[in-house]
Amino acid sequence: MKFKKINVLVPVVLLSILLVACGKEDTKEKGAANEASPVPQEYKNELNIALTAQPPTLDSAMTVSAVALDTAGYIFEQLYTLNADYEPVPMLAESVDVSEDGLIYTFTLRQGVKFHNGKEMTSEDVVASMNRWVVTSSRAKVLLTNAKFEAADTYKVKLTVESPSSDVLILIASQAQFPAIMPKEIVEAAPAEGITEYIGTGPYKFKEWKQDQYIQLVKYEDYQSVDSEPSGFAGRKDAPTENLIFHFVTDHSTRIAGVKTGKYDIADSIPIENYDELSIEKDLELLSFPGGALTAFLNTSEGLLADVKIRQAILAALNNDEILLASFAKPDLYSLSPGYLNTNQVQWANDAGKEYYNQANPEKAKELLAEAGYNGEEITLLTTKDYAEMYAATLVIQEQLRNIGMNVKVDSYDFPTFLETKNERSKWDLFVASTGYQITPPQLLAVNPDWAGLDNETVKNALKAIRGASTPELAKKEWETLQAYLYELGSSTVIGHYNGIVAVSKSIEGFVNFEAPIAWNAKIAK
Repeated sequence: MKFKKINVLVPVVLLSILLVACGKEDTKEKGAANEASPVPQEYKNELNIALTAQPPTLDSAMTVSAVALDTAGYIFEQLYTLNADYEPVPMLAESVDVSEDGLIYTFTLRQGVKFHNGKEMTSEDVVASMNRWVVTSSRAKVLLTNAKFEAADTYKVKLTVESPSSDVLILIASQAQFPAIMPKEIVEAAPAEGITEYIGTGPYKFKEWKQDQYIQLVKYEDYQSVDSEPSGFAGRKDAPTENLIFHFVTDHSTRIAGVKTGKYDIADSIPIENYDELSIEKDLELLSFPGGALTAFLNTSEGLLADVKIRQAILAALNNDEILLASFAKPDLYSLSPGYLNTNQVQWANDAGKEYYNQANPEKAKELLAEAGYNGEEITLLTTKDYAEMYAATLVIQEQLRNIGMNVKVDSYDFPTFLETKNERSKWDLFVASTGYQITPPQLLAVNPDWAGLDNETVKNALKAIRGASTPELAKKEWETLQAYLYELGSSTVIGHYNGIVAVSKSIEGFVNFEAPIAWNAKIAK
């Protein structure tokens, strides 16, 4: 069988992820090293990072939680990962060969890579990890159905897929539910609810998880780094700081106070209302980056909202301007657009479904409710205070729906409980989530049946058409058709697009703000 060597994306995928230059402004490294001086600079042996929520798990295949995936990324690594240009590049693999028919991928592994328990990584570990990911990750289950990884020899792994697709390497390299490589023994012993031994190949190893307080990671002295310049999630990882401590600081005022006083060196998810307050702090730098799309998900499978007319009534009632202003406070830090992906991502950006977007039409909403026979039944909005923008948006939506005569209650939980409750679809009718940008439409939570229960054959067939399209133009056309259908169906709606903000001490060197705060090359002066 013929194979072709690939080290970059196939043309369809490469074109699909080109971003305009303004989308890259904040991926540069922060804090270049100072000029040499007679007195050597001394650095602290720990970085303190304040997270807005406690991760539900560090098992990357089991969660879409950003705080979980960002933290797990220091412990675990992938065969391929994304560089700053959103290209999949080798990490634990050296290279990959793809058969001419696009059905077989043969990965050559790096040799001499050791797990945190001292065991060398071989094909048996990769096969066990990747086959678990295929059946555990909600994205992989849908997009790599019946895919199979097999050991070709000690340092070669073969992946067989059902049909050729342009995004296989993108899925493997993506940070969304990323496929962490871990020892075969850990995989085989993993309970259904997820792994509990966090042993990877990354620059930091797990030391302690003190529930409701912090996770501590310690430098892995035997780490085998790739020998290339840092770029996005790719490249060299030096781990110059001995300890990374991730504090769970769900109270926003406490997180803000802590980063101002220097208790925390990095603080994520800075509420917009604190932007001006922190921007005048001489020892802090605020880094803004394209964060994602604030999105409302409607329950299409159970309860009152299983009726499409009630879902369309809700879409008609929503005034997105009001919701976004309450959630993000500053109009220059959010924008209106019905598109689910980054509006700078020229391959996928479109306004299909705009007639259903930001309607702010309560009279139309009332008419649709009457047609549906709505009679004051209670609906439940699910939310969490751990993410200020999600909670604020939910309260505004509650008021807007009450104004059209709906009986609406709000159930709020801590973030891990929010995620658990979301999976019990009888307990909610609508929830709002801050959804980070994905690279291709098939990776969107809006089309993932495990996320909000949208199990729809039209959606599934459209995703197959997008992935199998022979040209970028055909793929874009298929996505526009699907986006319009999602709005017509009323299964979800983008509320708006927002910028994320991270506060960082000006004493930090080597910190990068890419798709997530990256501190594996960071150090802070004493």
